[in-house]
Amino acid sequence: ALMLAARYRSHLPIVLGILVATFANHALAAAFGPWIASLAGAEAMRWILAASFIAMGAWVLVPDKADDLSEGKRRFGAFGTTLIAFFLVEIGDKTQIATVALAARYAETMAVVAGTTLGMLVANVPAVYLGNALLRRVPLRLLQRVAAAMFAVLGALVLLA
Repeated sequence: ALMLAARYRSHLPIVLGILVATFANHALAAAFGPWIASLAGAEAMRWILAASFIAMGAWVLVPDKADDLSEGKRRFGAFGTTLIAFFLVEIGDKTQIATVALAARYAETMAVVAGTTLGMLVANVPAVYLGNALLRRVPLRLLQRVAAAMFAVLGALVLLA
């Protein structure tokens, strides 16, 4: 969310992209998650989750090229880029796994999806709105390195759990 806010500096389309992507992702997780998790098994899901965190950490370190940014802005815009990024990043994420578990436990699937989506908004909207103020004080490259380290640590913690 912070990186998207820095890239586009347009808050509402980013927040709406997060909302739509998270709702769609969590709705699919609630509908199909228990079945998919049963196919892969808990151990495989743990490795997939850890690998996705570590891969995201490496990806954060890849610098954006100005040409790529302008092409992305023309092609998808802030909303489209956020929608795609958040939908993909949420695959195998802890909130998606939590959505699967909650949907398996409770019959009110839409309430589960609404609650997990709201939780994502509570976590990400402040980053969107306060991110530019942070970026004025802290270099973007430092934030990328910190984010990469956090993803790597999360991946390691998943493997150790």
